[in-house]
Amino acid sequence: MSDDKAIAAANKKRFLGAWPRIAEELTGYLKDAKMPDNAVQWFTKSLDYNAPGGKLNRGISVVDTVEILLGKQLEGEEYYKVAILGWCIELLQAFFLVSDDIMDQSVTRRGQPCWYKVTESGIPPISHVGNIAINDAFMLEASIYQLLRRHFKSHPCYVQFFETFQDVTFKTEMGQLIDLITAPEDKVDLSQFNLQRHSLIVIYKTAYYSFYLPVALGMYYVGITSPALHEQAQSILIPMGEYFQVQDDYLDAFGTHEQIGKIGTDIIDNKCAWPINIALQKATPEQRRILDENYGVKNSDAEARVKKLYHELEIPAIYQKYEQESHVRVSKLIEQVDETPIDGAPVGMKREVYAAFLRKIYARAK
Repeated sequence: MSDDKAIAAANKKRFLGAWPRIAEELTGYLKDAKMPDNAVQWFTKSLDYNAPGGKLNRGISVVDTVEILLGKQLEGEEYYKVAILGWCIELLQAFFLVSDDIMDQSVTRRGQPCWYKVTESGIPPISHVGNIAINDAFMLEASIYQLLRRHFKSHPCYVQFFETFQDVTFKTEMGQLIDLITAPEDKVDLSQFNLQRHSLIVIYKTAYYSFYLPVALGMYYVGITSPALHEQAQSILIPMGEYFQVQDDYLDAFGTHEQIGKIGTDIIDNKCAWPINIALQKATPEQRRILDENYGVKNSDAEARVKKLYHELEIPAIYQKYEQESHVRVSKLIEQVDETPIDGAPVGMKREVYAAFLRKIYARAK
């Protein structure tokens, strides 16, 4: 294992180590309210099933941001406080994913049944989670604000924490709305697709909560409140988030199961993804007919015809050029960051916050 991978694994292990205490705090609210035992058990299982899975990059990035800005490794209760902010993002992610799986009627998530598809809850008298998952999603989101109230009410940026979560949540839901009405699985209409629509979807559905939110929380935690610096953070992190989603779309179409750890489904699911939008721009009338007849069709032969056309249109080469140009563009934005503290902040913004984010995603293969 390389040094970078070893450090990432250690950081993830440490972050996960904070979760049992956070989950116990959250279930404690139900116990304090004299909720019945099976309600406490249900909430406990919902939390543990939905929040700690995945890479946890968003949550860990809050810790990374604060440590870079303060120039030290966090320890003890200070680490726990910052980890809580990180876990609030993971709870937000869990809320989005549980809801998204219901809307998309998905079957699996992270190698196991989607929460609403669980048929053996182990908590009598209910076995099948089903539509109870809707309320569970609401509780996952509400857990964010319970934790903020308990741990940050005396923090100078308590209001900013609340408002940033609420604003980013609404932006993400706006992005989800555009995605749902642009590319419904049961009605394929490629005339609704274009790169401008794709950009709008990924910026609002992914970039704000995956890239800006972790850094914004870290900035507020250390006292960087300047609107100008937060606007600058968005100007760097939103393009970075868009690049990340284009990567994701590309890997879904061209990555192997061994490489990315999953089977790509964007083509058969009629997703408004980056490769199809590039293909629509470049296709001849005959190639467009092939796309219209095969994109979003639920069989492997149709999917193979679309992928064959992607190669004919040289989309891998177009992607490589896009990736290099995106890296250059974002790197130039990072170089322009002034690290001088302003507006009474105890520390200045650090270019390394952005550079570290970019290193994690540039030329990734999974």
